[in-house]
Amino acid sequence: MFLLWKYFALGFSALLPLINPLGSALIFLGLVGHAPTEAYRALAGKIAINTIIFFAVIELVGSSVLGFFGISLPIMQLAGGIVIAMIGWSLLNQKDSSTTHEKTDAAKAAVPAITPAEIDSLQERAFYPFTFPITAGPGCIVVMLTLDAHATQPTVTRTVLAHIGLFLSAIVLSGGVYFCYAYAPKITRAITPSTAHGILRVIAFILLCIGVQIAWNGLSGLLTPLLSHEHIT
Repeated sequence: MFLLWKYFALGFSALLPLINPLGSALIFLGLVGHAPTEAYRALAGKIAINTIIFFAVIELVGSSVLGFFGISLPIMQLAGGIVIAMIGWSLLNQKDSSTTHEKTDAAKAAVPAITPAEIDSLQERAFYPFTFPITAGPGCIVVMLTLDAHATQPTVTRTVLAHIGLFLSAIVLSGGVYFCYAYAPKITRAITPSTAHGILRVIAFILLCIGVQIAWNGLSGLLTPLLSHEHIT
């Protein structure tokens, strides 16, 4: 069970800054407009379910994709870890504009009204673009593939537990997406942009550390056979 919760925490902390439910809620609010509360909840439910399916498909076919292209686990860990670290570094150094509050207030004021016909049209866009790429973009695919490769363990039982942990993290994050999207108008009024930005900085640092750790594991896997060969020689 420790392995399950370990990969749950790993998947949750790695995917959270990329999905960023709070930040995406403001974008979602701007795209949906002044829709009824029921419309927000129905659309948020579809997006949350689509997000779960999206990550489930990546986790199920991730190893097959690596095998098809002949990519080894250490290479995937090294490359994916570097990508994750770069994402964390860019988020950590993201500039905090002094006019963030004014921009947010302007975005709220500029939210357009919506008609019943447009509500039906929004339902058809639940996967694209609301689920992909607004909620879970290409960065999530890279991270999930990397975590999926990293979850491969010496035994089948440990591998299954690791993958269950990753999938649970996707479910919890999708629940966060539903909550933030369903109540986007209220949340964006209650949470200041500076608070959300501060939380994002902390998560970005954790993401940077996770990326470095995964990359180190991959590099160690590549160097160990070489060092062993030199030692034998």
